[in-house]
Amino acid sequence: MAVLLTPAQGVDRAKQAMAQYPNRFVLFTSVNVKQPDAIEALKKTGSAGTKGFGELKTGGIAIDSPEMRSVYELAADMQLPVLIHFQDYPSQPGGNDVFNTGISRLPAILKAYPKTTFIGHANSFWANISAEVPPVSYPTGRVKPGGLTDRMLSDYPNLYGDLSANSGRNALGRDPEFAAGFLARHQDKLMLGSDCPCSDGHGTGQVSQEPLIKGKCVARETLTALKQLTPPEMFRKITWDNGIKLLKISA
Repeated sequence: MAVLLTPAQGVDRAKQAMAQYPNRFVLFTSVNVKQPDAIEALKKTGSAGTKGFGELKTGGIAIDSPEMRSVYELAADMQLPVLIHFQDYPSQPGGNDVFNTGISRLPAILKAYPKTTFIGHANSFWANISAEVPPVSYPTGRVKPGGLTDRMLSDYPNLYGDLSANSGRNALGRDPEFAAGFLARHQDKLMLGSDCPCSDGHGTGQVSQEPLIKGKCVARETLTALKQLTPPEMFRKITWDNGIKLLKISA
């Protein structure tokens, strides 16, 4: 099974795929939160059977902006999780691609919206497993204990973590000893994701030059890391059980 991260305007196309392959796909829906009809567009996807909102990734928006607060309120009302791409620093030097900035203020948001289920994802979320966070998207080197993400997953029951993309793979690979303990601590709140651009599960089409995934399939590399870092029962939780429980999927 897989989650289709679908723009609200693409729901009909996603439903065609879901009909063609029954019981294989789950729908998530997203919008550009700067658009005036964003909240109404998300509301309408409820009738299409969306299981969550996301990944929300509008450029130049802060996590505590009025636009995002409206999404959090809607997610609570509809009892759906919201998957957020946190990125305080550009992916490339000199770039300007930042999304849902201000992760240091996320604890206040988690406290303000206790009925909203948040799923953290992407660069800043996973960089902050360390207490030392350089101003880059993919930090390297050993993790300093006490990172913001580690603490938030412990302190806030409404926060979960999505291990997809290079950001998740990087978090597991930079300090395997720390990663093993991190996975054990949060084994009931972490979920596997792929978010990989390769076309065959072996790296074809992968353009990233990041060492851990260059020429490789992100999802395959993350699965391999999880197998190495967790016992079988924990591996099953992270790759399957936690996701179907959170998304209320009968399987």
